[in-house]
Amino acid sequence: MALEVLFAPEAEDDLLRLYDYIATQADPERAWAFAERIRLHCLHLATFPERGTRREELRPGLRIVGFERRVTIAFHVAPGRIVIDRILYGGRDIEGLLAEG
Repeated sequence: MALEVLFAPEAEDDLLRLYDYIATQADPERAWAFAERIRLHCLHLATFPERGTRREELRPGLRIVGFERRVTIAFHVAPGRIVIDRILYGGRDIEGLLAEG
């Protein structure tokens, strides 16, 4: 049984900011296509939620998976669902943004 995938408000904001950045640097169609690929990649985590690298030192249960060598997706598995915590574009301070507290 596939789990439900939920996006935390921070992840939704990350995706929107990434779309805005690409839309201004390239064009809205390219930005939409990239954001949609990220979203679909997140949804596919439901079929195999234990993938990615565990980052327990940052936050209990946290997992990190890369996307197209430019994006880091941080998520955790909760009962019956997967929560996408953050969607971070390359060069961001992952440890600082994801550290508990």
